[in-house]
Amino acid sequence: MVSNIRPEDPSRVIEGNERVVRPRLADARFFFDQDRRRTLASRVPQLDQVVYHGKLGTQGQRVQRVRALAARIGGAIGGPALAQAAERAALLAKADLLTDMVGEFPELQGVMGGYYARHDGLSEDIALAIEDHYKPRFAGDALPRGRVGTVVALADKLETLVGLFGIGALPTGDRDPFALRRHALGVIRMLLEKQLPIDLLGIVHAARQIHDDSALRVLHVLDTISQGTGAQAQMQRQMAPDTEDAVMGFFFDRLAVMLKDSGHSPQAVDAVLSLKPTLLRDVPTRLDAVRAFTALPEAPALAAANKRIGNILKKSEGDAGAALNPTLLHESAEQALHAAMQAVLPQADAQFAAGDYTASLQTLAALRAPVDAFFDGVMVNADDAALKANRLALLHQLHQAMNRVADLSRLAA
Repeated sequence: MVSNIRPEDPSRVIEGNERVVRPRLADARFFFDQDRRRTLASRVPQLDQVVYHGKLGTQGQRVQRVRALAARIGGAIGGPALAQAAERAALLAKADLLTDMVGEFPELQGVMGGYYARHDGLSEDIALAIEDHYKPRFAGDALPRGRVGTVVALADKLETLVGLFGIGALPTGDRDPFALRRHALGVIRMLLEKQLPIDLLGIVHAARQIHDDSALRVLHVLDTISQGTGAQAQMQRQMAPDTEDAVMGFFFDRLAVMLKDSGHSPQAVDAVLSLKPTLLRDVPTRLDAVRAFTALPEAPALAAANKRIGNILKKSEGDAGAALNPTLLHESAEQALHAAMQAVLPQADAQFAAGDYTASLQTLAALRAPVDAFFDGVMVNADDAALKANRLALLHQLHQAMNRVADLSRLAA
């Protein structure tokens, strides 16, 4: 212990603290011994008696949702073996909430579950997953140590985010009673730092589906038992129609703040995240590519041209869907641009497909001269409707190729 005084007899201070600590430790030992008389699995049915949220059901229902989502995520990352282990860990992850030890020392939730899992003879992967599934608990906290723990932690946080967003329990200003910002940053950190090959939108959609399925099952039970129309109406209002969009927007807002705080330029972050890349492990590579691109002498002109092309296409949305017809390229500048694109784009596309985003953008930098010449010598909005549509198709093809890594127009001054 630490004291900010200089006592004449330190032993008296030590003795006083021991009198306080000793019975607490004795209680903990008693609770620990009592808890180990029952397995974690035997406690799971009792979670159906614990309310999680008035609009989202019991802890038991929540566990079933996390379990289903963990199985999907585990299957996507590591196949059936990981799916099965993650589902098992998710089933048991909240069981220690019903133990005497966690009832007395709530800060030990998860930690005690790991100890009890080992006592029950479960594998170390399962025990670590139960212990770690709350991680990261705070900014800078360690991530879950194993793959099973990572999957369960992702499922637990996503179930919380989608569920609470679906019923409108959003953070406002400084108020975030359900720690949704922390949950979102936890998901982002796991996807980024563990380089997980998971599509964020895909798992958010899966969480939404599982919530909807859970609500339908509850409705069926309510109908069977009591024809409870009041309860029905409440359950039917659970998931707002824009839940997925709202959750994804929240993720990208948190990601943008995190990336800017870590030293990335606001322009580069905006350029990359404006494309809403749902494979988050690619985001740092995209940012590195943008940083390298902005150092090129061609970058300012290409960014400005990209912005101009975007504005032209926006104003001509109805005319920009035609297929490009090379025989209608009459002006030498548009022919030269098309020829340059034919030479450059296959290489840039191959580099993009291989994940070499820096090389892809550097390859596209070769288009600066023909792009400048095109705007100097070609009237896009020609009187001839066929010529106009063809030039818009050419620009549309160029715009798509240039903005696969990031929206380069966001880099224009």
